[in-house]
Amino acid sequence: MSKGGAVAAERAAPASRNLLMRVLAAAVLVPLALGCAYVGGVLWTALVTLAVVGLYIEWLMVVGALRDRRVAVAGTVALALAGACLAAGLTEPALLAAVAGLAAVAALSGPGRLWTVAGFLYAGAALFAAVLLRADREMGFSALVFMLLVVWATDIGGYFAGRGIGGPKLWPRVSPNKTWAGAVGGFLASLVVAVGFAVSGIGRILPLLILGGVLSVAGQLGDLFESAVKRRFGVKDSSHIIPGHGGLMDRLDSLVAVLVLAAIFGLLRHGADGIGRGLMVW
Repeated sequence: MSKGGAVAAERAAPASRNLLMRVLAAAVLVPLALGCAYVGGVLWTALVTLAVVGLYIEWLMVVGALRDRRVAVAGTVALALAGACLAAGLTEPALLAAVAGLAAVAALSGPGRLWTVAGFLYAGAALFAAVLLRADREMGFSALVFMLLVVWATDIGGYFAGRGIGGPKLWPRVSPNKTWAGAVGGFLASLVVAVGFAVSGIGRILPLLILGGVLSVAGQLGDLFESAVKRRFGVKDSSHIIPGHGGLMDRLDSLVAVLVLAAIFGLLRHGADGIGRGLMVW
């Protein structure tokens, strides 16, 4: 083998191992997420609460604030209490717990207060969006599955289009591996999800195409936002808790953006008890 071929093989091996780890992790996490989403109620809320507590802790690690244990404990307790209230169907007490937690995090934080407060808001918004979206008994599960599939399709389509086509970088200062081809590929993959839902009789084709496309863009912006935060603090991965994916922030950045935007839109259209209908029924 030539020297150039040997170098190429050495570069390809880590990429292949990383792809294998991503696939294996997804094979475990995807059924877990879908199963909990299907059951809903306490099980889904418990999974979401654990995830957002992890998001908050990782955010503190990234911004260098985890050393202040009071901030970590105050935010974690508030998120856990808000999750428990949501599991019991007590939305207003959950909001009070979140507001109290926000106040405590702000009061206990040092010079990096804006970053710690932003981390709590980031995790808290994800908690309420995911739980209230699923709480819609009529369309909550369908809407949630749509969100998940849009995010996964965007990720997969972007990955293969980016690696297969390459070309100009999307935003090299923030995320040097992302390309415009990957962004377009992910966007088109989300439209396939929308078509699939329409064909199956869940929603109308044009609104779903618009929704899928907008949420795909939101997810990619959420990914770039998380990359920008890590770049700001010189961090490559938020943690190494998920093999092949890094941390929870690395894996859930797109989903957080999609869920929050979708929840806001559904809330404006149908209120807190009809977020799923606000998204899927036109």
